[in-house]
Amino acid sequence: MNARVNDEPASATLTEQAYAVLRDRLVMLEIRPGEPINEERLRTELGVGRTPIREALKRLEQERLVVAFPRRGTFATDVNISDLSHISEVRRTLEPLAAAAAAERATAEDRASLTDLRSRLDTATPRGDNTELLRADVGVHRAIYRCVHNPFLEDTLVSYDNLATRIWCLFLPRLSGMAGHVDEHVPLLTAIVEGDAEKASELSAEHVIGFERAIRALI
Repeated sequence: MNARVNDEPASATLTEQAYAVLRDRLVMLEIRPGEPINEERLRTELGVGRTPIREALKRLEQERLVVAFPRRGTFATDVNISDLSHISEVRRTLEPLAAAAAAERATAEDRASLTDLRSRLDTATPRGDNTELLRADVGVHRAIYRCVHNPFLEDTLVSYDNLATRIWCLFLPRLSGMAGHVDEHVPLLTAIVEGDAEKASELSAEHVIGFERAIRALI
C-alpha cells in the first residue's frame, strides 16, 4: 500500500494541503510530542505562505494535536497514556456505528474502492515494518469513514483515530502482532462491501477493544 497517510485530493486548497501534511507528521510522531512548530521552515518546505500554515495550525489546535502559547509559539501536544480510556470510550461507541453506516450507505464506487483496498492489504504492506503497518491501518480507517457520507461524523472519527494512533506510535518498538491487527480489516472490509451492517459493527467493536487491550498489556 502507499506509505503516505495524507489523503487530501489534488484539488485541495493550500491550507488543506498544509493541514494534511502537518496532521500526518504529528499523528505518526514525525514531529515529536512537545517539539516546537517552526512555521518559517514549514513555509519553505511546503512552498506556501504564512496564512495557510497559520490556518492549518488553528485547525490542528482544535483537534488537540498542537497547542499555542502566547509569546512562546506553537508546540506538538504531549501524548498522555492517561487519555487512552477516554479516547477508547468514544471510539467504542462511534467506530461500530460508522462501520454499520458505511455498510448501509456505501455507493457502488465506494464498494469497488474498498474491494481494491482489501485486495492490496496483504500483498503490499511490509509484514515486519510496524510503522508502515500503522500507516496502512490509518488509511483503512479513513477509507471506511468516507463511506459513512456524514462529514460531521467523519471529522470526529478521524480526530479520535488520530489521537489513538499517536498512542500506538509511542509503543511501536515494543508492539508484536501488529500485522494481525491490520489483517483484522480484511473481514471488516468484506462485511462493509457486502452490506452486512451488523457484522461490520461487531468486527469494528472488536478491533477497537483489541487496540486498547494491546496497549494496556504494555503499560
